[in-house]
Order: sequence, then structure tokens, then C-alpha cells
Amino acid sequence: FYLTPPQVNSILKANEYSFKVPEFDGKNVSSVLGFDSNQLPANAPIEDRRSAATCLQTRGMLLGVFDGHAGCACAQAVSERLFYYIAVSLLPHETLLEIENAVESGRALLPILQWHKHPNDYFSKEASKLYFNSLRTYWQELIDLNSGETTDVREALINAFKRLDNDISLEAQVGDPNSFLNYLVLRVAFSGSTACVAHVDGVDLHIANTGDSRAMLGVQEEDGSWSAVNLSYDHNAQNENEVERVKMEHPKSEEKSLVKQDRLLGLLMPFRAFGDVKFKWSIELQKRVVESGPDQLNENEYTKFIPPNYHTPPYLTAEPEVIHHKLRPQDKFLVLATDGLWETMHRQDVARIVGEYLTGVHHQQPIAVGGYKVTLGQMHGLLTERRARISSVFEDQNAATHLIRHAVGNNEFGAVDHERLSKMLSLPEELARMYRDDMTIIVVQFNSHVIGAYQNEE
Repeated sequence: FYLTPPQVNSILKANEYSFKVPEFDGKNVSSVLGFDSNQLPANAPIEDRRSAATCLQTRGMLLGVFDGHAGCACAQAVSERLFYYIAVSLLPHETLLEIENAVESGRALLPILQWHKHPNDYFSKEASKLYFNSLRTYWQELIDLNSGETTDVREALINAFKRLDNDISLEAQVGDPNSFLNYLVLRVAFSGSTACVAHVDGVDLHIANTGDSRAMLGVQEEDGSWSAVNLSYDHNAQNENEVERVKMEHPKSEEKSLVKQDRLLGLLMPFRAFGDVKFKWSIELQKRVVESGPDQLNENEYTKFIPPNYHTPPYLTAEPEVIHHKLRPQDKFLVLATDGLWETMHRQDVARIVGEYLTGVHHQQPIAVGGYKVTLGQMHGLLTERRARISSVFEDQNAATHLIRHAVGNNEFGAVDHERLSKMLSLPEELARMYRDDMTIIVVQFNSHVIGAYQNEE
């Protein structure tokens, strides 16, 4: 099944979105120039989600990618709700009071976020009242707890993640008289999602990560070359500290059963996630909720089974690991992406491909054929391809799309091979998952002049 280049392009571009930060009086005061994002599904429907928003009552911009598992319900809920929890956690006491008074007296609310959404990015209208009530309870508690201190961003991020996860669990336990909503809150709680979120304010970049999506900084060295700086750690079996953390939280008698075949209790790849109450609730609570839940829940095999060797829950947390980085003029862009990208590409290649794309330059490195015996004909082919690639760098108007094209279509020489791209994109659903995962990418471009000016002020 052969796809023409225009067909390939229409598949690759279907979910692309770009946002440019508006300039104020010709002076761009934001350290962010704008961002490009895109998604390529492997699952139908896609289980990844993405979000981006500007905080209106505090400074800063929020961007995040969310990788769902056991369905997309949890990733969907987290993508709509988490930024509100973060924004509320960052608000000063007076603003929280203002918002609460407005709700009390039925006045219009101060808008908290300005969302930057692709038309395909779905928001669930049905649950908005329920979600709003949970959020309101949270800010009422913050008002009561008021210590008068300004909130530290790191703390705000951690509190928001934990509180949202707690609310997801609570809503499922309480249930809802409306049967549609009741089924929705249960689906959200029983499925799961990782989250990798960036908060950018001036030169302060915070990454809060739960699970195995990643944040990476693209840095331009003095000689013009590109390097990658990791700003998150994967929470999975490959991370020894994470394995240690899990072991520390459970009795020695469980040491052998905690991580099996590189999975938590032999089942779950990420060691931190939202939802996934199968790994958090006691067995009694799971049984009670499933038995009293709607019939659709009972028919779902996933909700019925109890993980093996389940003795001392919770085994899973949504608490994020937060990394703070002070931006420098050489920090040119940030890539947030779900593991679908990192499974296919090394971060060093990601840095180079995005860096060259953003600067529109291909360094003419000598062609490396890595120990292959290459005929003159093949060499000629490689050179022609390189020529084509220089002109093709401009065919993508979106850095995330450009990255997906490479992730899916690269051949062993690191060049995009149209035939390979066509094959990979025309795989039927049930096969696609064997070759790749859902991919969601956000590329944030920084404004070096503004960052330099901030630095000089300091």
C-alpha cells in the first residue's frame, strides 16, 4: 500500500498546531517565542494528550504531554485539569479570595488560563461541573491554609499533581448519581497516565515529571553544533534510583515481586502515574467500587483482576520529580515528548534535527556510511538525497512535524526515506502498535535576546 508524498504529508500534518507569543510594543517580554506541537497516533483512538496554556493571573506558560495507558480516559482528564490545579496553586491569597467571592455571589470569574488548543483537542463538557467543584474545594482549602508566604513553583507543581490524583481517586470512590458521569469517573481512575509538564517564567524553567515521557533542552554550542541536556528522569525499571525508591517503600519480603520483567508488580511500565487505582487502592476498596459500579465496569476484565503479590498498597504515586533550570542565551529550545519519540530516536539526534530545522542550516558533515560497503551508485544516491533534504527542510512549517517525519521515516543513514515513511504510515492499526507507539511532541522555542537581557539585569 503505497502513499504518495502529499498523502504522507496530510497524515503527518493532521494534528499539528503552532502558537507564536504576541509581541508587545515591538518589545517581546516573554522568554518564549512560541511553540509547535503535533501527535501521530498508533492506537485508535490515540491514548496520548497534550496541553498548552498561558497563566493569566500569574506570569508564565504551561506546556505538557500526557501518555495514557489502559485507555485514554485518564490522560484526557489530566490534560484538561492539571493546569488549573497548578495555576490555582500558584495564585496569591488575594486572588484566590477574589475568585471564591465571585463564585459565591454568582459573578463572572477571573479567567485563570488562556488555552492554546488544536481543534481536535477534546474537552469534556459533561464533567466540567464535577471538575469545577473539585477544583473549588481545593482553592477553598488553600484559602484556609493561607500562610501569607508566596508559593514556591516547585512546591506548587508537586501539590497540584498530588491533589489532582487524589481528586481522581476520590471522585471514583464517591461515584455520581448520573450514570454517564459515574462510568466516566471510574474509567478515569482505572486507566492511567504519565505527565511531563514545563512551567516557563522568564529565565526560570521548571519541569515536573511523573512517568516516562521526557523533557530535553536543545543547546547551541559556540561552534554552532547542537547538544542535548536532559531535564527529566524516566520513572521505570531502567532508573536504578526509582527501583530503589519503590523497594524502600515496601517490606523486604516483597523485594522479589515488586519489579518483575522490568514492570511494577510484573504489569506496569511506568513507576509513577496518575489514576491506575488498581495499584493504589486496597483490595477491599477495589472490590466495593467495582461491585457497586455500573455494569460496563464489571464487564471490563481489567478492573476485575487484582495485581499479583498485592500486599501493601499503594505501589504507585503521581508525585512528580521537579527539575529547575535557569535559562541561558545558548538554550534555544525545549522538547517535551511521550516515550513514542524516545523509543525511536536518541536525544542527541533530536537536538541536532530540531536545531538545524530551527536555524534552517544543515551542516555539511562528511557523509558517514558507518562501515557499510557502498557502491558509487549508492553514494550518488546518498548525495542526491542530501540535496533533496536541504530543500525539504522547508516543507514542514512545524518543528514537531519535522521531528515525527524523522522518527518514523529515518533509514540507517539518518536520512528520511520516503518509502519507509509510506510503509510505516500505512500499517493497519493492529500492526502499527507493534512498530511504534503514539507520539506526542511539543517544541518550545526560546527568545535568546530576552533571556540575555534578564541575565544582564541580574
